[in-house]
Amino acid sequence: MYKKQVIFQRIVCFCVLIVGALFFVYSLGMMTDLYDTLYSMVQPDKLDKAKVAGARIYYDMQPFNRLLLRFSIGMILLACVLFLTNTHSRRKYYLSNAIATGLNVVAELAMAFWCHAQVTAFRTQYVTTVDFDELLKRLGRRGLYTDSTFWFDIHYLVCALAIVTAALLIVNFVWKKKVMQGERELLRSAGKEVSA
Repeated sequence: MYKKQVIFQRIVCFCVLIVGALFFVYSLGMMTDLYDTLYSMVQPDKLDKAKVAGARIYYDMQPFNRLLLRFSIGMILLACVLFLTNTHSRRKYYLSNAIATGLNVVAELAMAFWCHAQVTAFRTQYVTTVDFDELLKRLGRRGLYTDSTFWFDIHYLVCALAIVTAALLIVNFVWKKKVMQGERELLRSAGKEVSA
C-alpha cells in the first residue's frame, strides 16, 4: 500500500505542474487566435471605430490575458514548491508539505473558477458583438477568417482539469495521513511487543 501511495503522490504532483503549463499554453493560444482574425480590424486608439463591429474584444481581453499569463506562471512556480518540499517523494509529510499542498489546492480552484467566469463572459461578448459577415468579407480572401469559438470552449477542459487536480491533491494528502497513522500504530504495537 505504501508503494502505491508514493507512486500516486508523484503522479499527482506532476499533474499539478502540467495543469499550470496548460493554463500558460491556453493563455497564449487564445490571444493568438484572436490576433489572427481581429487585430487588423481595430486600432487601439480608435476602439469605437473598428472596421468590424465587436473587434474591440481583442483589446478588451488584454488585461485579463496578461493576468491569466502571470497567474499560470505562478501556478507553475507553486507546483515547483511541491517538488522543493519533496511532497512528490517524501515518506512522511511535515508542515511544509501540508502548506505546499494547501497552497496548490487553493490556487488550482481559484484559477479554475476565475478563468471560467472571465472566459464565459468574453465568449458571450465575442459571439454577440462581432460582425462575422463583415469579418468574412474582409478576411475570407486571405484565408484568415474563422468564427470558431474553440479557444473559448476549451477552457472547460482546462478548468475541469484544474479542479480534478485539486481534488487529487486532497485525496493524496488524506491517503498519506492514513498511511502515516498506520505506520505509527504499527511501530507502537511493535514497541509494546519488544518491551513485553
